[in-house]
Amino acid sequence: MKIEEEIKGRFRNDYHKGMINLAYTVKQLSYEFLQFLKKHELTEPQYNILRVLRGNRQGRPASIGYIKDRMLDKSSDVSRIIDRLYEKGYIDRNENPDDRRQKDIAITKKGLELLDKMVDCEKKVDMLLENLTPDEVKELNRLLDKIRE
Repeated sequence: MKIEEEIKGRFRNDYHKGMINLAYTVKQLSYEFLQFLKKHELTEPQYNILRVLRGNRQGRPASIGYIKDRMLDKSSDVSRIIDRLYEKGYIDRNENPDDRRQKDIAITKKGLELLDKMVDCEKKVDMLLENLTPDEVKELNRLLDKIRE
């Protein structure tokens, strides 16, 4: 359905329409994604941190700064989110032996098992863009990268 029909509105120009269309689509996709995460009692930033830790190429615990640099939402309060994940047993948090002000963060076996259980969630998220062809998805990614340049 066209954005004009979705929101029953008009636009100043195509740039305005593009911005509203992008924002509306992101919110719609985010809502669907959040519904998947709710089933596993995770928030989007919690899920993002677990994925960052799972994908940590260094193979050793990560610092809060390392995690924050890789977060999708740069304004997230990483320390608070880490506290919640620690309480749930999904991560370990230890004092860095070289710098006591730093914390070393690592995903636990329980955290990895949760992400393994969420494979269905990740597949469903991929399906949110299923009405696009592989070439259209590549073009979408190219255009989004271009917007951020």
